[in-house]
Amino acid sequence: MSLLNKLGSVSADDPRAASLARLRLAITAFFALDGFVFAGWVVRIPAVKEQTGASASELGLALLGVSAGAVITMMLTGRLCRRFGSHAVTVACGVLLPLTVILPPLTHSPLALGLVLLAFGAAYGGINVAMNSAAVDLVGALGRPIMPSFHAAFSLGGMVGSGLGGLVAAHLTPTKHLMAIAALGLIVTACAAPTLLRHPAPVPADRTPRNGGREPVRIDGRTRLLVLVFGLIALCTAYGEGALADWSALHMEQDLHAHPGIAAASYSCFAFAMTIGRLTGTTLLERLGRTRTLVAGGLTGAFGMLLGSLAPTVWLALIGFAITGIGLANLFPVAIERAGALAGPTGVAAASTLGYGGMLLGPPAIGFMADWFSLSAALTSVALLAAVAATIGFATRHVATN
Repeated sequence: MSLLNKLGSVSADDPRAASLARLRLAITAFFALDGFVFAGWVVRIPAVKEQTGASASELGLALLGVSAGAVITMMLTGRLCRRFGSHAVTVACGVLLPLTVILPPLTHSPLALGLVLLAFGAAYGGINVAMNSAAVDLVGALGRPIMPSFHAAFSLGGMVGSGLGGLVAAHLTPTKHLMAIAALGLIVTACAAPTLLRHPAPVPADRTPRNGGREPVRIDGRTRLLVLVFGLIALCTAYGEGALADWSALHMEQDLHAHPGIAAASYSCFAFAMTIGRLTGTTLLERLGRTRTLVAGGLTGAFGMLLGSLAPTVWLALIGFAITGIGLANLFPVAIERAGALAGPTGVAAASTLGYGGMLLGPPAIGFMADWFSLSAALTSVALLAAVAATIGFATRHVATN
């Protein structure tokens, strides 16, 4: 079935259909680029840690630079999108992200690493807000809940980036590796940018879905609280994704004495499983419903992370990371969808900010816990938060979102 036949409420005879199809492909490319560049960085964290001589807590503080840069940018990107348009801001950040990823391997101290990660975090936070804003506009125009497909592209990009990182880890220095990633990233941006820059953000078609995130919504105190609750589910999920991205390879090398190439594959296993989970997420939601998907996913993710963090062998740990990816795959998209059904774009923005905050703040928290206890013990916090997400999903089972 062609892409044009999957455009939901936009008919193939609609002159907008081809334009929306091109926009969908271009936005998908930026989601994949984001995952690819981020994964390329995270698989080289062990080498950069050794190069800078950072302890676990010092590395955690340096990684906090990513969080700080992203949070500052997220607060400003919404205004930039309103001023210049989400498409233009996405393209600008698509240039900045590859350029800043080459900076970490050029540092030789934890302080310098933290400073350059501020810039990388700013680009990372900016592109996530901008491309999600562009995706929300497209979802409204198409009238179909296709957001999971964009997040699947992010996961696929992460899988490819970490997989290639594992292959080249023993052959290329971090500097050469990340410079190659930057070059590929700029090529993707150059290919996808013209489509976004030529086409303004689409507006909903005449047949706008009922309360499809676009109708005016009066938000009362109870609704705000529920949006924050669903944002907490997104935070719990993204915390695990960030923790695995930054610490899984180090856990494999340090605690299980895995070869650097195999250690790099740990995040690849997680990202691959999450990609499969998101590609099949629509079918899962249709069969189980939102509540069962949240509960089953959270419990599955908790079990997988306990196995991944406490397993005595490399292969059991890899299996655990894969199970974690399958479990957590659809929690974030479902949480964003439910927040949006309650409060429209305001709910989507609030829940997304909490979610990405969890992804960025989780790794530094793991670093401190690793110094206080051990890295394997610190990673069990991912299992705890996945269980919390499942509990929240069950507790909110009676909340109406239509």
